[in-house]
Amino acid sequence: MSQVSTLIDVDKPLFDLSTFAGRFQYFAWMTDPRTVVLSSDRLLEAKTMVERYRKGEQSPQLKPEEVHYNMKLYNSAFHPDTGELQNFCGRMSFQVPGGMLITGGMLAFYRTVPAVVLWQFINQSFNAVVNYTNRNANSPTSVTQLGVAYVSATTSALVAAIGCKNYWSKKATPLFQRFVPFAAVAAANFVNIPLMRQNEIINGIEVKNGEGEVVGQSRVAAIKGIGEVVVSRIAMAAPGMLVLPLIMERLEKLPAYRRIKWINAPFQTLLVGCFLCFMVPTACALFPQQCSLDTSIMRTFEPELYEDLEKTTQGNVPKRVYFNKGL
Repeated sequence: MSQVSTLIDVDKPLFDLSTFAGRFQYFAWMTDPRTVVLSSDRLLEAKTMVERYRKGEQSPQLKPEEVHYNMKLYNSAFHPDTGELQNFCGRMSFQVPGGMLITGGMLAFYRTVPAVVLWQFINQSFNAVVNYTNRNANSPTSVTQLGVAYVSATTSALVAAIGCKNYWSKKATPLFQRFVPFAAVAAANFVNIPLMRQNEIINGIEVKNGEGEVVGQSRVAAIKGIGEVVVSRIAMAAPGMLVLPLIMERLEKLPAYRRIKWINAPFQTLLVGCFLCFMVPTACALFPQQCSLDTSIMRTFEPELYEDLEKTTQGNVPKRVYFNKGL
């Protein structure tokens, strides 16, 4: 076995995921937007290399940073449960550039109803892809359920956006009207994510013991995981969509800025990108990827699944079970 393979365990995280700081470093590493332009062939090559590393076939000529880089590409582009290559929009490396373009558009073009409809439609289409590709893949969702989730989320976003716009245009100040996009995004997240992952809530998701063995299913675990994802997604969007309107309200009053009308959308998009470079890893790091649940909660709220857990473990029910919450 090569020296590199004895030093690097590709299944062991490079960062301490039990702490917020470690998770922030991990997601900042994994969501690096510079890797978004890499071809599928290069990503598949990284997957092949990671699989070889797992078998102890690392080349002694490879430097540790080369091994780490292939790990980074693999983690950012392939689903952790299925190992499948994510579509372009669903890759973690696309979260900053994708979110930057769409959020910038929503903030820059909020004054007319057609513009609100167009950008909310684009945003929810993007969110649907992200929610589906980053789901817990052990709970498959039918095409019909995906369609219902997509239509429901898009409708809720449009209702929130248009409703808030019509109401606030009569009751609120121009500054307050700038927060319409955030209200729509927050409302849609409460609909889009639970509906896109409804099978997890209906049937439960796999839970494991401390040794990583599957010991049962839990609906409560699914609800906890999805709830944390909703909070993370709203936190991810909040600073850019709440702070940027305050900045733009001041800037647009400056004569020098008002003379350069074309700069409005590009400038807001760039600022959103700056916020997201920090907020994407921050929001993803708020909660551990591998969540835990006290089994006493299962016993209280889902006794039938707790009984299955007792049978599977032959009465040796662990105090806590663990599961992947998705992203």
